[in-house]
Amino acid sequence: MKRTFTILLLAIFAISIFAGNNLNLRDVINYAYWPETYSAIKPMADGEHFARLSSDRSMVLQYSFKTGEVVDTIFNAATARGFNQKRIDGYQFSPDEARLLIQTKTTPIYRRSFTAEHYIFSRKNNKVAPLSQNGAQQVPKFSPDGTMIAFVRNNNIFIIKLLFDNSESQVTKDGEFGKVLNGIPDWVYEEEFSTNCSYDWSADSKILAYIRYDESNVMNYDMPMYIPTKSKVEYDPYVAPYSYKYPIAGADNSKVSVHTFDVKSKVTRQVKLEIGNEDYIPRIQFTNDPNMLAIVTLNRHQSVMDIFAANPLSGLCKRILREESDKYLNEATFSKIVFYDKHFVIHSERSGYNHLYLYTLGGDFVRPITEGEYEVTNFFGWNEKKNEFYYQSNEGSPLRDNVYKINGKGKKSRLTMGDGTNSTVFSTGMKYFINTFDNLTTPPIVTTNDNNGKTIRTLIDNSRLSDKMKSVNTPQKEFFTFTTSDGVEINGWMIKPHDFDANKKYPVIMHQYSGPYSQSVKDTWYTGMYPGAMYEAYMTEQGFIMVCVDGRGTGGRGTEFGKCTYMQLGVYEPKDQVEAAKYLGTLPYVNKENIGMWGWSFGGYNTIMSMSQDDAVFKAGVAIAAPTDWRFYDTIYTERYMRTPKENKEGYDIGSAIVNANKLNGNLLLIHGTADDNVHFRNMLRYIHALNQAGKQHEVALYPDSNHSIFFGSNTRYHLFERMTNFFIENLK
Repeated sequence: MKRTFTILLLAIFAISIFAGNNLNLRDVINYAYWPETYSAIKPMADGEHFARLSSDRSMVLQYSFKTGEVVDTIFNAATARGFNQKRIDGYQFSPDEARLLIQTKTTPIYRRSFTAEHYIFSRKNNKVAPLSQNGAQQVPKFSPDGTMIAFVRNNNIFIIKLLFDNSESQVTKDGEFGKVLNGIPDWVYEEEFSTNCSYDWSADSKILAYIRYDESNVMNYDMPMYIPTKSKVEYDPYVAPYSYKYPIAGADNSKVSVHTFDVKSKVTRQVKLEIGNEDYIPRIQFTNDPNMLAIVTLNRHQSVMDIFAANPLSGLCKRILREESDKYLNEATFSKIVFYDKHFVIHSERSGYNHLYLYTLGGDFVRPITEGEYEVTNFFGWNEKKNEFYYQSNEGSPLRDNVYKINGKGKKSRLTMGDGTNSTVFSTGMKYFINTFDNLTTPPIVTTNDNNGKTIRTLIDNSRLSDKMKSVNTPQKEFFTFTTSDGVEINGWMIKPHDFDANKKYPVIMHQYSGPYSQSVKDTWYTGMYPGAMYEAYMTEQGFIMVCVDGRGTGGRGTEFGKCTYMQLGVYEPKDQVEAAKYLGTLPYVNKENIGMWGWSFGGYNTIMSMSQDDAVFKAGVAIAAPTDWRFYDTIYTERYMRTPKENKEGYDIGSAIVNANKLNGNLLLIHGTADDNVHFRNMLRYIHALNQAGKQHEVALYPDSNHSIFFGSNTRYHLFERMTNFFIENLK
């Protein structure tokens, strides 16, 4: 009888926590509140139109920039001759837009890389033909004259000649998994330099230039796999492990070199690039001059960037620009260089803030394009005839950004209005742009605009989502700032229950990422773990206040704020989270004895480090896919901020969750996918061992064969968030 009564009480408690709520967790996790968007816009050559996939991915539609209306169907899977699939995964135009490459049967490899089966579609005769019948392809690319298509298969480069009945020829022959890659990056380049392609065509289509990666000496990492995905046998005890090259901090990277292939003579040459054995080549790109291949290099510390002009035939190189930092260069410096006929534009933080600078093609400095104590967050292009530059910046507030144009005399115009976040795609020639505006309380609004910022038409207003949001208990969202004991002003957001009562005391859950130059506190609908902060909204209905703060080391506020964590990851980031928790504890409606914290990846690491401070105030925390010692993480990311373990042993020790395991305070739940190719599962296991030896209790949730995103399996994401939700309810209420 006593046991029955206890079960009844638990059932009543569960009903009060879950059944009576307005939001359903499974709906949140399954994207029931996902906004309608205008994604994958591809401006067309005439400057008046753009293309995008239909919502069911069966058609490529042509739209007018001016009206936003559909004016033509470019491709239709149902009517294209020789095509037997109902939907497509992507597409790209030939330079003259007479053909399309249709992407199907996409199979992911890592974060950005994938193989796919591609088809060549002729708009003239509405017919498709396979790009190749010899296996799936990676990163296909039309030649500028539209007569050839290059691609990579099994780490080798191939060329299809459209004028010769789609004949296929092989450019490289030494590509081999785990040894040599041609034209595609290795794992660490792909992950940390944000690229999946390492080749380019010359402007006259005569030369193909590519980076060759020799990863023979890079250390292997073996990941046991447990779940048979292709076998029809229900129980298969012999699932093969996955092994790939992963260079950890201080270890050998791939040896890289640049080569050119002459299509007519079939001669391959190595570019005479004089760089150190440990230097990186994050980008190569042909300029509009077919005799000038731009090669971007970085030293291993990533503090010096050089741009070389290489002749693809002679292989001779000349350095045209050097950019340096006393700490490190951010990715935009080398990844967002834009070349024009006689000039190029780069991003630089030389002033202490990220701005745009104009150079001649020969490397002579012309002038800064933007200046001030704000950050340029995107560069859209230059109308050379009008000498107008179009860009996005957070001028006025690090929480918000807008689109601007500025002319050669420095006259600036703001093209987007309202306080929030803007995402913009300009037409070819910069005559129009499609803009998506949103903020903390406003779902995305998509408009088409002229280049003076005038709204021509609203394409999407997300009114249905807004109406749907009215049917649920929408929480109160607000921004706040506070000043730490070090005198540093910190930005944050807070989400309170819809029926918030200032006379009550609420438990608080803090969520953060905190990685270098990241930003989690912005005035955007894409706040929190799911758009509209819907997971946070769900948690407020469980009686929590949800909070996020961007501490030192995060982005949007210049180099002094962003790079202060250099050589000492895990020092300022957790300190500022503890300071935030202490500040929250002074608020009359916060229960300072019940503050929790969670994060994913770097956010998981910072959760652990924040709970391991001498003055830690967190009662409970959840760390998902957390790196626990930077010695286990990859070369490019780790050394950018920490240099090598040999150079910075003290910094690695201070920032190691493993070294500091005996300092853990509070109840900790560790979550990891066993097939995480990014933050290896051993991070969790080594940390668990350290906790065990320190006598620190903890909880664990494992997801077999899941990678860093933990999506493998139809119910996995829901299970994860249900587990985390229950953990916080059990420990903070």
